[in-house]
Amino acid sequence: MATGELVGRKSEEDGVEILVLKHPPVNALSTALLAELDRRVGEIETNPKSRAVILTGDGQYFSAGADLKEMATLDLATAPQVVRRGHALFGRIADLRPPVIAAINGLALGGGLELALACDLRVAGESAKLGAPEVNYGLMPAYGGTQRLPRLIGVAKAKELIFSGSMISASEALRIGLVNKTVPAGQELRAARDLAHTIGQRAPKAVQAAKRAMVEGLARPLAEGLEIETKLFESEVLPSSDLAEGIFAFAERRPPKFKGE
Repeated sequence: MATGELVGRKSEEDGVEILVLKHPPVNALSTALLAELDRRVGEIETNPKSRAVILTGDGQYFSAGADLKEMATLDLATAPQVVRRGHALFGRIADLRPPVIAAINGLALGGGLELALACDLRVAGESAKLGAPEVNYGLMPAYGGTQRLPRLIGVAKAKELIFSGSMISASEALRIGLVNKTVPAGQELRAARDLAHTIGQRAPKAVQAAKRAMVEGLARPLAEGLEIETKLFESEVLPSSDLAEGIFAFAERRPPKFKGE
């Protein structure tokens, strides 16, 4: 990773990509950082070898949210444009072809929580704190938090977190389904890497088709979702050479070697 960059990128075996927010001390989501994150996401979108992505924060924090100092200098007339750019970026992350895992260290607050919500999976250190504190500053979640949080944890709990502006512990986040798992503090990236490499070793077309079926289907009635599932199965999974490899590997009692083809 080059020095001076706001979002570092590291590529590992199994098609695992790691993106690291690097804006100390709290990895605030400045417009410059979001622009660089958008560029990094674009790089992954165009890389057919990417099989899993990890998003984490450098140092002690995942992200404490928007850069309030920068926000105080913005012209209010430009605020809707900033919000729409955030929506577009977080939407790109949510719609990435490979699964995205948030490795949450320290704090994931405000926009930082909304960034984690745009990921498919979330792994948090046991000392992590998560929350939507925007109302404490006269704001509201505006990078998708009012929409993604209730869809993930239920409307009543999402309202409680957003209306109170309170932080919750990693253990509480696990209990309500906000994170997938917790690990000892400092081990969140390693745990996310283990999970990402496990995903990376599975059949890429099958994993990506399953993600797309869920992302597209959950926003529609069940019958339409089932039709999306069927079409993706027919168009992405059945023609894949990885399907034959998986079957032959099972019959030959050996690990499969998937090529994503």
